[in-house]
Amino acid sequence: MNLLELHNCPIFEQLQIEEALLRTDQENWCILNHGSPPAIVFGISGKPHLHIDPVHFSKNPVPLIRRFSGGGTVLTDPNTLFVTFICNVKDTHVPCSPREILSWTEELYGPLFNHPAFHIQENDYAFGEKKFGGNAHYLTRDRWLHHTSFLWSYDPEAMKMLALPPKQPTYRQNRSHDEFLTTLSNHLPYKLALFDSLKAHLSHTCKSMRDIEPILSRPHRKATHFITDF
Repeated sequence: MNLLELHNCPIFEQLQIEEALLRTDQENWCILNHGSPPAIVFGISGKPHLHIDPVHFSKNPVPLIRRFSGGGTVLTDPNTLFVTFICNVKDTHVPCSPREILSWTEELYGPLFNHPAFHIQENDYAFGEKKFGGNAHYLTRDRWLHHTSFLWSYDPEAMKMLALPPKQPTYRQNRSHDEFLTTLSNHLPYKLALFDSLKAHLSHTCKSMRDIEPILSRPHRKATHFITDF
C-alpha cells in the first residue's frame, strides 16, 4: 500500500489527486489529509438548492465543490480528517461493492477505534446511533475508491449551512445535526491518533507529492469541479 500524507491540502486538490490516482495508476493507495480550509462538497448528483440553507450560507459562504464520486453532502473544515483508499480487487480480494468495501473497512477500523459501540450504520461510521464519519465510493470493474470524512470536531453554527437532506439514512430519524453527530474528539486521545494508528497498522510505502507528479500530469477524465451557479 502506498501512503500519501497531506497537510493543509484543500479538499478540492485532494479530490483531484484521488481522481488521477484512480484513473491513471494501477497501485494501491491510502491518502490522509487534515487542515483543509472550509468547503461544502457534493456528490456527483447532489443538488445545492436541496442541501444548503441559503440564510445561513449567505452569512459566511464557503467554496462549493462537486466531487467525482457519489454519496452525500459534507461540510469540511480544518478539523475534518480525510482518509481515502484506492485499491485493486485482485490485491485486496474486496469486490467492487459498497457493502463489501464497508465490511473490509469496518474490520480495519474496529481495532483502531477499540470502542464497543463502533459499527456501520447504513453507509456511515457511527458510535451507537451517532455518526462521526461519512463515506462515498467510486467503482470500476476491477478497482475501487472509498473516501471518508471523519469529524474530529465541528462548528455547530457553520453546520447550519447544511439543510436536513431530503434523502437521509433511516437511523437519522430526522434528527438535527447536533442530535445526529458525534466527534472523534470525544473518543480518541489526540487529533491525529487515527492517522498514527493507520500508519502503524498498514504495511505501506510512504510517498510524497513529488513522487506522484508524473501521475497527476497524465491525461485523464477530470470530473471534480467548483460549483459557481448557486
